[in-house]
Amino acid sequence: MSDAPVPPVPSASDSAAESVERGRRAAAVGDWKTAVAAWVAGANAGSLESANLVVTAVPPLKGQADDGDVDAMALLAGVMLDFFDESAVPLVLAYATAAARAGHPSAQRTLGLMYRTGRGVEPDGRRAEDLFTAAAKAGDAYAAFNLAGMHITGDVRARDHDQCLRLLRQAVAGGVTEAAAVLGDRLASVDADAEALSWYVYAAERGHAGSMFAAGCRYRDGLGTVPDPVQAVRWFLAMLDKGDGGRGYGDGLHEAVQMVRRGMTDEQIRTAGQLAGRSSEAETLIRTARPHGG
Repeated sequence: MSDAPVPPVPSASDSAAESVERGRRAAAVGDWKTAVAAWVAGANAGSLESANLVVTAVPPLKGQADDGDVDAMALLAGVMLDFFDESAVPLVLAYATAAARAGHPSAQRTLGLMYRTGRGVEPDGRRAEDLFTAAAKAGDAYAAFNLAGMHITGDVRARDHDQCLRLLRQAVAGGVTEAAAVLGDRLASVDADAEALSWYVYAAERGHAGSMFAAGCRYRDGLGTVPDPVQAVRWFLAMLDKGDGGRGYGDGLHEAVQMVRRGMTDEQIRTAGQLAGRSSEAETLIRTARPHGG
């Protein structure tokens, strides 16, 4: 990663709201593919409204797919696999197969996922690998991520650590935040701690709770960097923005309290709170975790 400033990352709620409106504008002029893509992005950002809009847009999108629009087929297959129950799987398979045969990368990825998981077909790891490989070569970031996962689990013909890293970097470049977190894990597993930290921070800046916890722990312990209590508490507090406070990944608030009790100054705590967008929680830490200030 470079030392250049990173632009502010929109909050999930802002991104979801923008996706809803972008989709509505596209739908108003009959551009259902753009509308559905926008609403899927909003749903992935946590918007129930977007998820509901995706479902309502399926009939017109299906009409385009049935008229032979390969892009619509590929998009519809992915949407139905993600948003519909198992009764939709036969249609998903039909649309994904047709679009994959036409060389559509996202359809290849969808079909690969079906073979990987055995949804609607007999599980076939080699077929999944071939489909993910074709899609990744065509630039599909999620296919690259899925193929990297097969390298990690050893479900490819020839497991390759370096190829796994290349695929994860491709996925990150294509906007798959989770891939940055996994890249951090893979680098940490071979003691490339400085680079691992850089990817944890990258993912943390984009809202990945597990990476927030990993970055906080590494700044706390000096793994890949010098110990930095301000950055450690910053990321531990940032986890509070997650739905359950990020506790599914580790107890950030508990770790922040422990850091403060080790002797942080008021100025350090306040700086950490400002960086995390949690100034009020920082003041609470000053009053309660170390009642007499510093």
